[in-house]
Amino acid sequence: MVYYVFILLIGVERLVELVVSRRNARWSFDHGGREFGRGHYPAMVSMHVLLLVSCVVEVATMHRPFIPWLGWPMVALVAASTAVRWWCVATLGKHWNPRLIVIPDAPLVQGGPYRWLHHPNYTAVAVEVAALPLVHSAWLTAIVFSVANAVVLGVRIRSENAALGYA
Repeated sequence: MVYYVFILLIGVERLVELVVSRRNARWSFDHGGREFGRGHYPAMVSMHVLLLVSCVVEVATMHRPFIPWLGWPMVALVAASTAVRWWCVATLGKHWNPRLIVIPDAPLVQGGPYRWLHHPNYTAVAVEVAALPLVHSAWLTAIVFSVANAVVLGVRIRSENAALGYA
């Protein structure tokens, strides 16, 4: 039962992200922003929704146990990845968005976690996608969605790099 509440809280956190995203999208478009990669955005959203659903379904139907030596470190990884993701949001400010909106001539952000990585948010997401199901030993979900996330992020990062002029 506690795991289901945990998944629900992650879902609520995602809804908060959508509120921030919509506000930031309006601001970006008002400042000349242009959206790229619209075709893969629905796949990203669907994958994240299905991840949460799959976590619940696998644990409930396959009776996956909470294994403390695995579960607690995975809770820590989910918490750390969420902290890194919100650090990215704070660092990018109004420029943050899960949609790929680029404002022409806006400088690339090089502070916060972007000092070390081009895509720290995606690194955090990859950790979370693997760790969240493993909190309650839903290993099938962890494998399937880690692979799906790698495919989606491959498309996303190529689109983002092209939009930002890296490629």
